[in-house]
Amino acid sequence: MRRTWVTLAICPFFVTSALAQTPQPFPRGGAQPQAPAQPAAPRAPAPAVVSPPPSPAAADPATPTETTLGFPIYPGAQFIASYDAGRSQRYYIFGATASFNDLVTYYRTQLKEKGNLVFEEPPTHMFEIGKFSNDAMAFPPGVTIKDWTSGGSKGYANPKPGAQPARFPSIIQIVPAPPAAATQR
Repeated sequence: MRRTWVTLAICPFFVTSALAQTPQPFPRGGAQPQAPAQPAAPRAPAPAVVSPPPSPAAADPATPTETTLGFPIYPGAQFIASYDAGRSQRYYIFGATASFNDLVTYYRTQLKEKGNLVFEEPPTHMFEIGKFSNDAMAFPPGVTIKDWTSGGSKGYANPKPGAQPARFPSIIQIVPAPPAAATQR
C-alpha cells in the first residue's frame, strides 16, 4: 500500500517537470511565453545521390511477359491483376489507353485471326486461340478486349492510387492455355 502512495506522490512531479520542459504549440493560460530556441548551425548539404532510372526489367516481377503468356501484349498496356480461372488457368488483365478499334486491329494482325464481336454494348471482342478442352480448361485460351467508354462511361478505374492514367478506355484480358495444354498446341 505504501509503494502505491509513494508512486502517486512522485508521479505528479515527473508529469509537471516534463510539461515545463516541453515546448507547447499554444501558450497555456497564465504561463509565460518561452523564448524561442536558438537555431542550430546550418549543416552542409548532403551529397546528391543519383540513382539510375528504373529499367523496364526492374518493374513488378509479378508482371507477366509475352513469353510467359504465349500471347502478345499491346505496347504500353499496363498489367493490372491476375485471377485464378480454375483448372490451372489464370486470367491476366491489362489496361490500355488505346481505343477499342485500335486494339482489335492490333490483335487481328498479331494473332492472324479475325476474332468475334461477342457483345455490341459494351463492345467486346474475343480471339479464341488454340483448342478448348472441357476436361482440362476452365476457359478457352485467347484474348478478350472490352470497350469501357461505351455508353458514356469514363473508363475502367485504375486500381493503383495516383497512377496514370486514372482510367483506362479499354481492358485486355488474356487467358493462356494451362501448362499441360500449352505443350499440346
